[in-house]
Amino acid sequence: MTLALRWYALAYIAGLVLAWRWVVLLIRRPGLWPDDYPPLDVKQAEDILTWVIIGVVLGGRLGFVLFYQPGYYLAYPLEIPMIWQGGMSFHGGFVGVIVAGVLYARKHGLSVAGVGDCFAVTVAIGLFFGRVANFINAELWGRPTTLPWGVVFPGSAAQTCPDGWLAICARHPSQLYEAGLEGILLGVIMFWLAHRRGWLKLPGQMIGMFLILYGASRSFVELFRQADAQFATVDNPWGHVLRLGANPESWGLTMGQVLSLPMLLVGVAIIVVVRQRA
Repeated sequence: MTLALRWYALAYIAGLVLAWRWVVLLIRRPGLWPDDYPPLDVKQAEDILTWVIIGVVLGGRLGFVLFYQPGYYLAYPLEIPMIWQGGMSFHGGFVGVIVAGVLYARKHGLSVAGVGDCFAVTVAIGLFFGRVANFINAELWGRPTTLPWGVVFPGSAAQTCPDGWLAICARHPSQLYEAGLEGILLGVIMFWLAHRRGWLKLPGQMIGMFLILYGASRSFVELFRQADAQFATVDNPWGHVLRLGANPESWGLTMGQVLSLPMLLVGVAIIVVVRQRA
């Protein structure tokens, strides 16, 4: 547990600090913004970092409680603040950052869309480090696989595979799939759009693109990710929370897909609205 906490601490610190430095770089290039005027200054970027940290921690924890284990924490509410025991949700942290950003922007009279674009461009850094920490901690691993890059994760849970499987159960390193898609690929695309294609000139456009890319990436990786234990049962081995049919192999959506696919649709809608207004 101590090792896990250290890796998560490093992931959070590295992600937040590097994202903040990227925001400062964007601010110092006024030509990227509408009318050559960034939505906030360097001092405000430093101030908003504190708000973002609070939003990430509170939102991530409450999101995990509400989306993944509401019954358990309803029975044991005193354990909700015990974040050192594990249990954080990206979608909850995402909502927490949105709330923090909106509150800060409203308080200081800043453009909500402009501040949101700063977040959208740089968030891939935190996603990358977070998923790498998941891999190092040997958690949130994927479904069993015979592919040559399958990873044998430690622990009885990771080694519990379907009957007739190989003696040593290798699994998809789904954490690395997410690090590659949600972190590296998403980050490269956002950098290219912001620094080379002028997408920051239309406030809100980068927010929409982030929602599209993350929603698609996370939904795809869910096809290879082992279901959360609270959702997986004998007749529902892949942990589908929305199912079509009673057969164990019936098509369905995992909780990650249920939370991510709407992000994709909202992202498309945001870009359409922004461009129509422009």
